[in-house]
Amino acid sequence: MLNAYKPPMYDQEAVQPFRDELVAVGFEEALTPDQVEDAILNNPGKTVLFMINSVCGCAAGSARPGVSLALQHRIIPDKLYTVFAGQERDAVDKLRSFVKGFPPSSPSVALFKDGEVAYFMPRLNIEGFSAGQIAQELMVVFEKHCSSQGPSIPPEAFEKVLHAKMCGSKIPVYKG
Repeated sequence: MLNAYKPPMYDQEAVQPFRDELVAVGFEEALTPDQVEDAILNNPGKTVLFMINSVCGCAAGSARPGVSLALQHRIIPDKLYTVFAGQERDAVDKLRSFVKGFPPSSPSVALFKDGEVAYFMPRLNIEGFSAGQIAQELMVVFEKHCSSQGPSIPPEAFEKVLHAKMCGSKIPVYKG
């Protein structure tokens, strides 16, 4: 049986601020399974950070600012990508196929090196933690596995990044 395209679950305009928040700090969106696979498998010797973004107000509301803050560190991953749970569902499924040994989790953060998971932060390690606590853990991971010079964007640009705060239950569903 062929895999059918899975449409987005949420209104595109409603989730745009969540996307913009990560793009503003240097993430590139991986919108297709091929883009996910290319990012993971075609960056030899590089560290590739993927964040599975989410509409969840509690966990994602601290995950996005936490990851953003971690990218202000002096050592960061070489490449930054994001996929959006409930939106580009096929791309998310592809990413999850590379994260073996962990149940599906969103939001979550995965660090890859040479196509293998070097570190994974599931929702369980995000929900209930502050952005500062999440950033602190990620900075330790970056120092262990990464070598690219940070920050991902200049501090004065980082100060202007708007962090989206919204309960996911208020996001309208996609009707297209």
